[in-house]
Amino acid sequence: MFSSLSRRAPYLALAAAAALLPLTGPAAPAAAAGFPASCPAAGFISQGYTDEHNGIDIANDYGTPIHAVGDGEVVASGPAQGYGQWIRVLHPDGTITEYGHMYERDVAVGDHVTAGQQIALMGSEGTSSGPHLHLRVWADPNATVRTDPVPYLAERGVPVPCIPGSGPGPAPLVHPAQSGRVVSARSADGRLEVFAAGANGISHAWQTTASGAWSDWETLGGPGGAELAIAPNADGRLEVFALNGSTLQHRYQLQPSGGWSGWESFGGGGHDLAVGSNQDGRIEVFASGPVGVFHKYQTSPNSWSDWEPTGGGPADSEIALGKAPDGRLEVFALNGSTFQHQWQTGVNGGWSAWETFGGGGRDLTVDHNQDGRLEVFASGPVGVFHKYQTSPNSWSDWEPTGGPADSRLTSQPTADGRVEVFAINGSTAQHIWQTGLNAPYNQWETFGSGGTEVVAAANADGRIEVFGTSSAGVFHKWQTGFSTWSDWAWLNTTAGPAVN
Repeated sequence: MFSSLSRRAPYLALAAAAALLPLTGPAAPAAAAGFPASCPAAGFISQGYTDEHNGIDIANDYGTPIHAVGDGEVVASGPAQGYGQWIRVLHPDGTITEYGHMYERDVAVGDHVTAGQQIALMGSEGTSSGPHLHLRVWADPNATVRTDPVPYLAERGVPVPCIPGSGPGPAPLVHPAQSGRVVSARSADGRLEVFAAGANGISHAWQTTASGAWSDWETLGGPGGAELAIAPNADGRLEVFALNGSTLQHRYQLQPSGGWSGWESFGGGGHDLAVGSNQDGRIEVFASGPVGVFHKYQTSPNSWSDWEPTGGGPADSEIALGKAPDGRLEVFALNGSTFQHQWQTGVNGGWSAWETFGGGGRDLTVDHNQDGRLEVFASGPVGVFHKYQTSPNSWSDWEPTGGPADSRLTSQPTADGRVEVFAINGSTAQHIWQTGLNAPYNQWETFGSGGTEVVAAANADGRIEVFGTSSAGVFHKWQTGFSTWSDWAWLNTTAGPAVN
């Protein structure tokens, strides 16, 4: 497995990948949204975002106030070629908003601004035919990955055109990360962290910079041969959970993007688990075992409920979580004979009874379309099938997609919001992706050789990174552009734990 894959130093390849990112690339994924936004300016969109026009133009009268989209630091303010005058604001999630053509600037480099704060007055300076705000968005702090401002703002609660003054929109949805033998999520500073479960415990590696190179692996102990899950706390601290047949343990960051606690007991053994964040930020954990599915949830930032039954659920099932557009969690559980699901009846609230969702299978993954509709993929002996919401309360029938039989599955939205699905079994790795937003899928294509587990995550700059495991260790493969990929490689100088 992966025996022919490149083992060159990944940090060199990642540097090259960053250099290859096209300036004309599409929008970074809305899922990377890291703050609730405010309306930048009143007016109509006189010119939209295209390959030739990096940004949107919001037209209105001279002197119309221009507002900061979000909290951040002013990193540019002054004259600029083409703009006449410009302002750039670096936000805590690593994105940049850029404002141009104003006739008056109200902030200077180094100022801290808040969402909705007036920063300028609309003008027509520079290359301009009338008063407007040229709003440009960059998905990375180096301003190399261009982004469509419309979905960027929409995912942060601001549909444009908009009216300033209503304050930031609702907090962006935090979608659950895929669980499995290897898991990955971003720290509050944008760096991906990855955990892999070997026979003798858990190993951990992390990006040394957001979207950049990786550390070496460190061994953490913990349950051997575990299933893993990871989620952010309300304050941004990541928390990871590890379950095997005899114990469930967890560890957590002591501060956002900081060091980690040791392992602590969290419950008895079981089969599989999945973790998600409620819309109010409280983590909720689901675990399956021989008598069904149980859950445990935060009652406050540092305290937990007891384990509670969920009213049944498939015994010894594979579990995955999704999140509806209104923030309600939905649980999907699959074993060899049945597929069931249940959902919150209100945001941050109680749960429905379990309902039948399909027949049995091997593994599943849950993701969301750009319009928010959930989509579920499940593997079995004849390949991969999917089922998707046709409305908030109704689902399609199961539809075949082909793909590897009895495969492990993961999924991740692409840079422009299309769902991409990855599947791996003992002989092959393959992937498919939507041909457009909220659209059907292309045919499966080869993505590598066989392995034991796969998980996908999004870098801070929007590029997907995929981790594949086998008895030879943990490898990764990352987007070098919108539709191009690196070779498979080690994260750093060693292969990491064998995952059988």
